[in-house]
Amino acid sequence: MNKDKFDSYDFLINEDDEVMLLLYAKESKPEDAYMVVDFDNKSAELYRNANDCVVINDISEDILSALQLEDSILVCELSRDEGKEPKMIYAYEAQIEI
Repeated sequence: MNKDKFDSYDFLINEDDEVMLLLYAKESKPEDAYMVVDFDNKSAELYRNANDCVVINDISEDILSALQLEDSILVCELSRDEGKEPKMIYAYEAQIEI
């Protein structure tokens, strides 16, 4: 299966052990975002708004451990301009639910 590069995502952990999720911007605008984390299945669902959900699979143990300590996660959505350096389109906090 050939995965579109714009469907990719990455997690970063800063020096304060805060987790950030980077992904490419979707068509709709994020509103009242929250993330449901399934620690047993090493996955999560980011509900960007009432109509848009991003499924995230194969989350590493380091990220899962850091998420257990957080109430929210910073989400940064990047532009989809092919051949150009991505720019930040949206930055927001999503509440973490288990």
